[in-house]
Amino acid sequence: MPVYRQIIRQIEYGVLSGALKTGDKLPTIRALAVALKINPNTIAKAYGELEIRGILATQVGSGTYIADKKPEPEEDVLFGKIRAVLGRFMAEMRGLGVDKEETLRLISEFNGENE
Repeated sequence: MPVYRQIIRQIEYGVLSGALKTGDKLPTIRALAVALKINPNTIAKAYGELEIRGILATQVGSGTYIADKKPEPEEDVLFGKIRAVLGRFMAEMRGLGVDKEETLRLISEFNGENE
């Protein structure tokens, strides 16, 4: 996958997961290029695409910020991430000696407590 697409996906994931919130300032193109040791044009391309989609907003002289529009997760990518998280969770529960039925019961109880 091209590096600029990886940057786009990381920013989208950050927004979807809540790690990046509306109004958060992103590193400058130059600073991120230096940190990642890649060409600044690669960062500019990623930021530009995200700005076109409305996920980022650039204010001249001020910086690039997370806008209030949420990215649309690609279904296959999102489903893959969900499966990976659930797989790790189920493996952890098995490691604790908790079977599938008990895990489902615990999730149901936990969900009821947090509504």
